[in-house]
Amino acid sequence: MLTEKELRTQAAAAVTAVHETTPLAGSITNFVTIDFVANAQLAVGGSAAMVYLPDEGTALAIAGQSMYINVGTLLPVHERTVPAAMVQLHRSAKPWVLDPVAVGLGELRTKLLSTARNCPPAIIRGNASEIIALAGLWGLNGGSAMSQVRGVDSTDTVRTALDAAVSLARFTGGAVAVSGAEDLITDGTCALYCNGGSPMMERITGCGCSLGGVIAVYAAVVSPLIAAFCGTQLII
Repeated sequence: MLTEKELRTQAAAAVTAVHETTPLAGSITNFVTIDFVANAQLAVGGSAAMVYLPDEGTALAIAGQSMYINVGTLLPVHERTVPAAMVQLHRSAKPWVLDPVAVGLGELRTKLLSTARNCPPAIIRGNASEIIALAGLWGLNGGSAMSQVRGVDSTDTVRTALDAAVSLARFTGGAVAVSGAEDLITDGTCALYCNGGSPMMERITGCGCSLGGVIAVYAAVVSPLIAAFCGTQLII
């Protein structure tokens, strides 16, 4: 268990590392917020590249230090792009962040998020309903196929997603960040509740997406737990 001092020390070291190395955190993300994500990544000192074609997704998984995959706005081409990138990231043992936007909505989204179970991400970032629903899709404790996601909005509170978040973190061996007015971050062993969130984030398109992109930048230089912590403390 990290002490508050250790947590802050490691977070400060991560911020320094990003500014010194400018890690490339590529993204396969939704078209609604693509520029928001790129600008957020650049603002914290990272490098951004956004793709959607299969060969480019694989090439970026090889070239970058980490990756952000967001299933918010899917096209038929993503049926090849997303799995190919996930497999390459898994083979290369590179950290990547999964944003399971509106999990349970549509066949392609469900197929891609089911596939992610076989190439586990280092970090999963979502709202409470998405985290509960993803755990249910993967057959893990705390999950529920009955958790309702209204588009990208959560119908559950952050604290009700604790069991699902812990189960997902233990399964992946990484971390889970549950976003809301209060943020929850867990690596399956410890759970951090952070006050950096705001109810207004649900009223601004792209806040969650930019958070996922920023976490991916930090994932390139530090452990999943610290990367998720850094992101949630910066995106307020």
